[in-house]
Amino acid sequence: MATFLDDIKDLTENIISESSQWYKEKIKDLYNRNQDKLFKKTTLPKIGGMYLFSYDPKTKEILPFYDMHPLVIPLEYYNEGFLGLNLHYLPPLARSALLDRLITISNNDKYNENTKLRVSYGILSNVAKNTNFKVCVKRYLYGHVRSSFYEVTPNDWKKVVVMPLQRWKINSNQKYAGSPPY
Repeated sequence: MATFLDDIKDLTENIISESSQWYKEKIKDLYNRNQDKLFKKTTLPKIGGMYLFSYDPKTKEILPFYDMHPLVIPLEYYNEGFLGLNLHYLPPLARSALLDRLITISNNDKYNENTKLRVSYGILSNVAKNTNFKVCVKRYLYGHVRSSFYEVTPNDWKKVVVMPLQRWKINSNQKYAGSPPY
């Protein structure tokens, strides 16, 4: 009889296997110059979508560390930027668990290009109770975005969320005894 831990191990192995296969396909597309297949490029992220981009924080000199390649679900717009949920601030399995909770508030269950999470900070607070999502909430300034926004299609969300795409920059000028979140 399979135990709970056996079930978790099987689930983890399946997620990692699917994610690895997805990543290999994306890299293959990159080398074959089929870059349009990688991600949909956009100039402005949409609330409830999922995006990768390069970022150089305004306050990097006072941050102990930051993610140079955030994986973000935008929550709210501001004149000069947006509030976003950077999933990289959680370990991969915690990201998956949070995404599973958030998917319950998507606008459809088709996982196609029209699928978006109906999310705001307030809704997130209710849906993600008992999770450590607050460490993921960051404000991003458009003037510090260093690339296009690359949209992750909803059918790839669960694969991308466990991929090690984050790039932590540790500020050696800060007296910080720890390391990035995990």
